[in-house]
Amino acid sequence: MEIEAKHCKKVAEILKNLSHPDRLMILCYLSMKPRNVNDLSELTGCSQSAVSQFLTRMKHQGLIESERDGHFVNYKIADPKIMELMESLHKIYGQDEA
Repeated sequence: MEIEAKHCKKVAEILKNLSHPDRLMILCYLSMKPRNVNDLSELTGCSQSAVSQFLTRMKHQGLIESERDGHFVNYKIADPKIMELMESLHKIYGQDEA
């Protein structure tokens, strides 16, 4: 099996996003359904400014996308691979450990 540097670089960027607890929490909430900045701020306990910065970073990297709904902008996971990864993480770590 050949490993390409460009794939490793992309995966490293994704894992960098997942390595920050607040960004990971945002992606967890977005894996459930699209949400806006206000919702994510309330759910995560982060300021709206911080959530907006996190969303901008993840949008720039292609992990999420946005869609205007009236006065609000809703965000959702854009990449099916990220959705699959989030579902796998939830399956592995989402349950309380005994």
